[in-house]
Amino acid sequence: MTPIASAPRIAVVGAGIVGLAHAVAALDAGYRVTVVEQDSAAVLASVRNFGHVGASVQAGELRELAEESLPIWHSLVERAGVEARRSGTLVVARSAAEEAVLHELMGRAPERARLLSGAETGDALRLDPSVRPRAAALLPDDITANPRTTVARIAAWVDAHERGEVRFGTTVHAVETGARGGVEVVTSRGALEADHVVVAAGHLLGRLFPEVAERGGVRECALQMVRVRAPHAMGLGPAVLTGTSMLRYGAFEGPAAEALRAELARDRPELLEIDANVMLTQQDDGTLLVGDSHATHDTAPPFLDERWSQLLLDEAAALLGARRLEVLERWQGVYAASDRRRILRESPVPGVTAVSVTTGTGMTVGLALGARTIAALPAAGRASAVPPAG
Repeated sequence: MTPIASAPRIAVVGAGIVGLAHAVAALDAGYRVTVVEQDSAAVLASVRNFGHVGASVQAGELRELAEESLPIWHSLVERAGVEARRSGTLVVARSAAEEAVLHELMGRAPERARLLSGAETGDALRLDPSVRPRAAALLPDDITANPRTTVARIAAWVDAHERGEVRFGTTVHAVETGARGGVEVVTSRGALEADHVVVAAGHLLGRLFPEVAERGGVRECALQMVRVRAPHAMGLGPAVLTGTSMLRYGAFEGPAAEALRAELARDRPELLEIDANVMLTQQDDGTLLVGDSHATHDTAPPFLDERWSQLLLDEAAALLGARRLEVLERWQGVYAASDRRRILRESPVPGVTAVSVTTGTGMTVGLALGARTIAALPAAGRASAVPPAG
């Protein structure tokens, strides 16, 4: 058995979900791991989202990664105390066009998925009998995590591991070939030598590797979200998607979704204008995370448009049969976006992997992406002789 001090070291730049995913996978593979994060805690995309691990609504490579991520999520509930549960996803249809999308979806949905009637949908959301959607698809295997605590708990687990550490409040200035053949991470607290470096800086990738970000078309997607008090007792149910969600996720693609898009363009153009994804997740404290709008920028302005927020709130209130929703918090999310690649993976310097999820699905696919990256490292650099993390 190789001593811990002799195990190869991986440095990870960024303590968001994608960076920590690589750290967890590297520890499980037997590496020594150092995570470097510029802020004193993760404050960007990984804490500003719904906490929805929506594997069942993805398609293609994203679907594969999402499904591979699910068991890793369950393992982190046990190992790291992550607040996550198998909530399922309820995709609600309130119009004939939306219901047609669900019927099309069910032809290729996961085996345990089922179509609910309007009454069953109302019961699932504990709606007043006077409020009845047309139907819903229940996709039972998806996960809802608490986005406020998840990355902090994973980071704490990494830092407590005998081969792991997390250095918060440490800015990375450069990642370059080291004098002794490895890779050197130049930080505000000194240099760090590693055998391999993973740069998982999200939309900030261009600050270290601007050419990589430019080739990948990486921009900033700004979104508006709110936390509201549930208008009635809802229990702790599934994540809820709506008709606008059907236009954003690959699993819904098809003629029915295009017909729905045309209907919304005619009847509700304001929802397409803000690129809305009207959805919500239910949290342990009885609140709902509601959103969201999307606008892409080279650098996202910090300003929130109250009209956009009100559109989202009105849609969510109508879904839940409420006159209005009591807002507790508002915030802006920012994540990496690209119309060229769904996932950016490049090696800008020997021994360095730059990786960014550019679809806003980091919580959904990130854990498997980290596992794949670590598994693909050259055999000469693997830590196979070191026992995996327990």
